[in-house]
Amino acid sequence: MKILVTDQSGITHEIDGEDELQLMEAIRDADLPIKAECGGSCACATCHVYVDPAFKDVVGEADEDEQDMLDLAFELTENSRLSCQIILGPQHEGLKVTLAPGSEID
Repeated sequence: MKILVTDQSGITHEIDGEDELQLMEAIRDADLPIKAECGGSCACATCHVYVDPAFKDVVGEADEDEQDMLDLAFELTENSRLSCQIILGPQHEGLKVTLAPGSEID
């Protein structure tokens, strides 16, 4: 599936995603600048993304554990999610996200 990821510089990249893969893994595998320090275990907020409003219902709401981690994120918005908590499936074709400040690799 194709996913559109806008990096912190405002450049949009079309990347490939696979069913059952974490969105964070797809972003990392595409060599985009995302820290993802905990490796996808929902133990940090360094894979923070903004989900395009058109896809908010598709990705669903963050659970309580994810909300707790998002509280540590920079510039939180109502469209904030941890990309490690979005498990890709066919419904995510064309998903648009933006890498949030603080998620970039130093």
